Amino acid sequence: MKRRFDKYKDHYKALIYLGLPIVIGQIGVIILGFADTLMIGHHSTVELGAASFVNNVFNLVIIFSTGFSYGLTPIVGGLYGTRQYAPAGQALRNSLLANLMVALLLTVCMTVFYLNIEHLGQPEELIPLIKPYYLVLLASLLFVMLFNGFKQFTDGITDTKTAMWIMLGGNVLNIIGNYILIYGKLGLPELGLLGAGISTLFSRIVMVIIFIAIFMHSPRFIRYKIGFFRLGWSRNIFSRLNKLGWPVAFQMGMETASFSLSAIMIGWLGTIALASHQVMLAISQFTFMMYFGMGAAVAVRVSNFKGQNDIVNVRRSAYAGFHLMMILGVVLSLIVFLCRDYLGSWFTDSQEVATMVTSLLFPFFLYQFGDGLQITFANALRGTSDVKLVMFIAFIAYFIISLPVGYFCGFVMEWGIVGVWMAFPFGLTSAGLMLWWRFHYMTRLPEPPLAT
Repeated sequence: MKRRFDKYKDHYKALIYLGLPIVIGQIGVIILGFADTLMIGHHSTVELGAASFVNNVFNLVIIFSTGFSYGLTPIVGGLYGTRQYAPAGQALRNSLLANLMVALLLTVCMTVFYLNIEHLGQPEELIPLIKPYYLVLLASLLFVMLFNGFKQFTDGITDTKTAMWIMLGGNVLNIIGNYILIYGKLGLPELGLLGAGISTLFSRIVMVIIFIAIFMHSPRFIRYKIGFFRLGWSRNIFSRLNKLGWPVAFQMGMETASFSLSAIMIGWLGTIALASHQVMLAISQFTFMMYFGMGAAVAVRVSNFKGQNDIVNVRRSAYAGFHLMMILGVVLSLIVFLCRDYLGSWFTDSQEVATMVTSLLFPFFLYQFGDGLQITFANALRGTSDVKLVMFIAFIAYFIISLPVGYFCGFVMEWGIVGVWMAFPFGLTSAGLMLWWRFHYMTRLPEPPLAT
């Protein structure tokens, strides 16, 4: 046991050093999600149901766009690992352009979706609340993509603290804005759910402005700014960003789609079920965002070693990340278990919603291992730039396995919302096992020469 620990201990330390700021930044996102759900839930259960639908739809788009921006990490990580600082700055410039173009494309797609909301079978009383909130979040999509470009760049050069502080500050600003605009404080009108959307838009704009200001004026970015301004556009880098970004976007997008499309199915069960789904998503975000942060650290470490062609440490970084992920999963699941009797009532005054939330804890606990497994090895593959197969793995796991299981258990077996949630343990675990196999196969070490 000690020999195994000694083999991985340097990787544990490095991953914790890199991952902790990302995790702390994600904790800010978690707190924001909790605050959003708490404030909206106590303002109105109907608004909570509307927020559930819109947030699930936009979570799909934001995770998809974030996945595309991840194409920058292995490029910058490899350049940083070989001390090519100016080309790393050039890669950021090309990434911002690519992210901008993807944001515009997604905005068009989401506008088409908006024009068809009435035909998706959602409760009639939610439509007047859904529409204005949807439009405000749609306006913020461009700023999410620009922020992602800067964040993946700083993560790739192992500066994970800058994005952490900006995210924490932006989340505090968002929470304050929520309180003022949802409840109508400081002489402003009481806007309810729409106020939460306006606060989100404003905070996302501010976060991008601050990131730009830091990049332009901080001395530590001087060697990257040379490449950003002087090396210009690169067709080769732009092409690599697209080749790496789209497969990751579709992999992460299909995972999130299994949750978002499940929200549509849950909407068929009524407003109470949809509100319960929103509360449980806020709780599940608590674990996912922690895994997400550690997974990003795995991708950075793997990309650095891949740039040096050090396959042994590529493998050790990934498996060290998996060990830490499993420890994290046990701790986080224990926290949720100890709070199980209070979770629903924190978010809403509705006893029906609180009771239904408690019933969803069983499938939630079941999928924690699979979630940690698939996040670890999806990020490890991203760090090695081996991302093409992940799209097909995601399609099989989330569309061939997850969604049909959710429909079967929820509506054929008549288990209701618990049955729909049973999709997630099956989908995430199957994805994790396939991604692990792919990483193990692609990074296998050469056989030692036979003795003569």
